[in-house]
Amino acid sequence: MAHIPVEAHLPGITGLLEYRKDTAQPIRELTQILLRGPSTLTEGERELIATVVSNGNKCKFCTAAHTAAADLYLGDKETCEMVKTDISSAPVSEKMKALLIIADKVREGGKLVTTAHIEKAKAEGATDLEIHDTVLIAALFCLYNKYVDGLGTALPEEAGYFDVLADRLINHGYMRLPQGYDHLKKTN
Repeated sequence: MAHIPVEAHLPGITGLLEYRKDTAQPIRELTQILLRGPSTLTEGERELIATVVSNGNKCKFCTAAHTAAADLYLGDKETCEMVKTDISSAPVSEKMKALLIIADKVREGGKLVTTAHIEKAKAEGATDLEIHDTVLIAALFCLYNKYVDGLGTALPEEAGYFDVLADRLINHGYMRLPQGYDHLKKTN
């Protein structure tokens, strides 16, 4: 049970964003820009960054949500699992491995990102903008992970929830649905 009253049919961050829509709007806008806006990193690669950070922070809701979205974008379920286990042996490009390592270092502490990490990413073809966005996505997901877990949000009751959420994230992005979320309430 969450530490504050949130809608029972909205587990994880969605309930928190609905609780305070005025602070949710800039959060949603920034997430939309970083994860769905124009970028030389694919949406799947950006979801991998969110997955690595959330997994490292042991945020079950965010890890499951972004793993499901990355799986859909990438078209397989193995890549995320391998990235969460061992970035260096995951089936992603060397550039992506270097960026994921940077994201994981940001998760541990921003000052743990070294010049060597940046030089490695650049040597593998990462641009300054890709490095910037990787660090910002990682920092943002540290905030989200702490937001979700710090307020004790619930995990969904239905196992298929994350598949539905991933579909919504892919098809509608991170902005609030125009009709809201009442349609997700259980009808008895």
